[in-house]
Amino acid sequence: MIIDVILSLIPLVPPSVLLVQLLNDLPNMALHMVKFVCMALLGFAATNNLVPKIKTYTLRKGIAGKDLGKRGTPLQDEPVPEALGIVPGVIFLICIIIDLVWYANTNPEKLLDCTAALLSICFMLFLGFTDDVLDWPWRYKLLLPTIASLPLLCCYNGSTSIVVPIQLRSLLMHGEEVTALGGILDYVIEVDRGAAGSIVNLGLFYYVYMGLLAVFCTNAINIYAGINGLEVGQSFVIGCAVILHNLIEVRHKSLSSENHLFSLMITMSFVGVTLGLLRHNWYPASVFVGDTYCYFAGMTFAVVGILGHFSKTLLLFFLPQICNFLYSTPQLFKFVPCPRHRLPYFDAGTGLMSPSTFPCKSHEFRWLKCQRDDTVCPNLTVINLALRVVGPMTERRLCLVLLTLQVVCCGIGFYIRYYLAQYFFHE
Repeated sequence: MIIDVILSLIPLVPPSVLLVQLLNDLPNMALHMVKFVCMALLGFAATNNLVPKIKTYTLRKGIAGKDLGKRGTPLQDEPVPEALGIVPGVIFLICIIIDLVWYANTNPEKLLDCTAALLSICFMLFLGFTDDVLDWPWRYKLLLPTIASLPLLCCYNGSTSIVVPIQLRSLLMHGEEVTALGGILDYVIEVDRGAAGSIVNLGLFYYVYMGLLAVFCTNAINIYAGINGLEVGQSFVIGCAVILHNLIEVRHKSLSSENHLFSLMITMSFVGVTLGLLRHNWYPASVFVGDTYCYFAGMTFAVVGILGHFSKTLLLFFLPQICNFLYSTPQLFKFVPCPRHRLPYFDAGTGLMSPSTFPCKSHEFRWLKCQRDDTVCPNLTVINLALRVVGPMTERRLCLVLLTLQVVCCGIGFYIRYYLAQYFFHE
């Protein structure tokens, strides 16, 4: 137990250290940061206290499930309360509304952003809870996040231009002349001639990208799940990475410092309620978070990425989720059979998990098989891939391995954003 607590606090160390440095360098930010931290602590305490109480209500209404990772053990028939993501979601909304009371007075120009953020997150929280109760078809799960992102897109007042990598600028302009490719692209987007091809205005296509980002974030966490603690754990790590990125930008007084301060207000409260939920969802989980939490977490990240104007950096923190989506594509788009549950197999005798498979004929899907004539194919998820690479593991250790991967990928994201990017975008 103590080891788990220590491990859960590791992602908080870098943001905490930088926060102390920020308060030393910029004392005028102290009031903002103290309020944000207090709301995060309040969110943690409230979530940690209310989850055990609310789970009795979901059990009473039959909103519960069986832990498929405990088959063959005394816990296999034990009902586990589901949809408990509603607790941190509601507490988060309360924290943000309280923040809004003073933040909107000191930053009235951000009032529209705050309202749009609350509307989008509240919509997805509602969708997630109804999905846990009614089990919506996938077509609705793709459509409704798009609608939920519309308030964000309507109040987005940032640039729709992107910076072209140095190595590609000659493809758009040669000297002061637009190349053939640049001329073709000019029909659908705008190549900035005054910037010598270094800037391209995507216009409407940038809004389409942001809408797709919202759909991806809400579903990426949902499909990269299935073992105790993974959904909440990965969200906690990404949230800590976002806070660290925001603090770096605020400390260096970047041009978008105000947007990063807005992101900090939202993300700190989110990390607080998430840590409170993780305590109950960690192995062995006493509650399931359901789609309620996955959609709430995904839309929260989409909100800070879009309204904080760092959507591309946000994607760097989603590297495992992007890999899981790409790796799962053949099953998600039904090119190969996709079972309802692609969870790893659990061996009750050894207590270890191993990669799960689906049956097929010996001549089918040979490009997926370990051996060409096998009559089973591995399910295409990063969770199963980790088991194939590392070998059978306990559920707790598997979750720790995947969360370690998430931490490493967030570190790679920072390396790309603050070091590698200068070779592509800075003269």
